[in-house]
Amino acid sequence: MHLRYSFRLYPNGPQRAALARAFGCARVAYNDALRVRETARAAGLPFVKSAELSKALTSVKTTPERAWLGEVSSVVLQQSLRDLDTAYKNFFDGLKGKRPKMGPPRFKSRKDTRQAIRFTANARWKITPGGDLSLPKIGDVRVKWSRSLPSVPSTVTVVKDSAGRYFASFIVETDPTADLTRMPDTDNVTGIDLGLTHFAILSDGTKIDSPRFLRRAEKRLKKAQRSLSRKAKGSKNREKARAKVARAHATVADARREFHHQLSTRIIRENQAVAVEDLAVKGLARTRMAKSIHDAGWSQFVTMLEYKAARYGRTFHRIGRFEPTSQVCSACSVKDGPKPLNVREWTCGACEAILDRDVNAAVNIAKAAGLAVSACGAQVRPAPVPAQRKESGTHRDGQPTVVGIPGL
Repeated sequence: MHLRYSFRLYPNGPQRAALARAFGCARVAYNDALRVRETARAAGLPFVKSAELSKALTSVKTTPERAWLGEVSSVVLQQSLRDLDTAYKNFFDGLKGKRPKMGPPRFKSRKDTRQAIRFTANARWKITPGGDLSLPKIGDVRVKWSRSLPSVPSTVTVVKDSAGRYFASFIVETDPTADLTRMPDTDNVTGIDLGLTHFAILSDGTKIDSPRFLRRAEKRLKKAQRSLSRKAKGSKNREKARAKVARAHATVADARREFHHQLSTRIIRENQAVAVEDLAVKGLARTRMAKSIHDAGWSQFVTMLEYKAARYGRTFHRIGRFEPTSQVCSACSVKDGPKPLNVREWTCGACEAILDRDVNAAVNIAKAAGLAVSACGAQVRPAPVPAQRKESGTHRDGQPTVVGIPGL
C-alpha cells in the first residue's frame, strides 16, 4: 500500500527565498503550458502533446525573458508540466464518467497562499546523515522527523501551506507482512453510528463524545477574522493578519485530524470487522446543522477507517444510507416507523426491549453489513415473537393465520 508521510520543514532565510523562487518558476511553467493548450484549442488546433510542451520549456529558458527559469532545478519545472497533464486527465475522465465531474485546469495565481513543488530521483535529492533534507539549488533543510520512513521514497513534495508552514511529503510503500504483525487478529466486530452530540457510537454501547474543535475555537477565530477585516487591502499588516487567521484554522484542522487518527487506529486495532453508514454529507451540509457537520469531519474519519482496515487486514463495510437503522428494533427486527430526533430512547412494542436510539442504530448497521454482534441485551439472531393484535387475522375457512413474525 502506498501512503503519504509528511514532516515539518524549517528552512532558514536564504532557503525560504530559494523555495519562493522555485514556487514562482513552477507556477509560470504551468501557466505557460496551459496558455499554449488553451490557445491551440481556441484556434481549433489539435491538443498539444506533453513532449512538445517540454521542448518549448527547454528552449524558452534560453531567451532573455525567461532566463530566470534556469535558476531552479529543471525537475521542478518538468513536474509542473506533469501536474498539468494530471489536471487535464482528471477533467477528461470526468467527462467520460470515469470519476466525478470537475472543471478544466485553471491558471495559478501568484496570490495563492498554498504552493508546492516536487522533486523526483532525477533531481538527486537525498536525506543527509545528519537528518537534513538536501534539495538541489536550495540546500540542506532542517526536518522534524516524527517517525521513520518504512521504505525509501523516490519523490519528495515540498509544500507551503496557507499558514506559512513548510512540509516535506513522501509517498512510500509499506510492507504488508509487517503491517499484519503490528495488529494481530481479533474476534471483535463493531458497527459505528456517527452523530453530532456523540461523535461515534459503537455497537457495544461505547459512546465517544464529539470534541467540537471549531466550536471551541470560535471566539479566537472571530477575533482574528475581525482584525483581518479592519486592515487595508494590500498592506503588510493585512498579510500578517491573514496569516494569523490561517494559523488559527490550521490549529483546528490539525487537532481534528489527530483525533480522527487516534480514534480510527484504536477502532481498527480492537476490531476485526468494522461497519459504518454511508452518510450524505453534502446534503446534510446544506441544512442548519452545516457548521456542526463540517466540524465533525465524518468523511475524513471514514476514509481513515477504510484505508487502515485495508492496510492491517481488517474488513470494512459501508452500508447504504437508506437502511432504516433508527426504525428497526435491534432485538427483534420489528420496524416501527421513523421517530423524531428528540426521541433518544424508546420501548419496542413487540418485544418490550428498552432501546437507546444511537446504540440501536449502531447494532443495526453491523447487522446490515452481515456482522454478528450483541449489545445492550440485543440478540445476534432475532427470535420469533408473538404477533401484535393488528397483525393477526383469520381465513374464510376458519383457520387462523399469523403474519409479520420476525425471523420467519
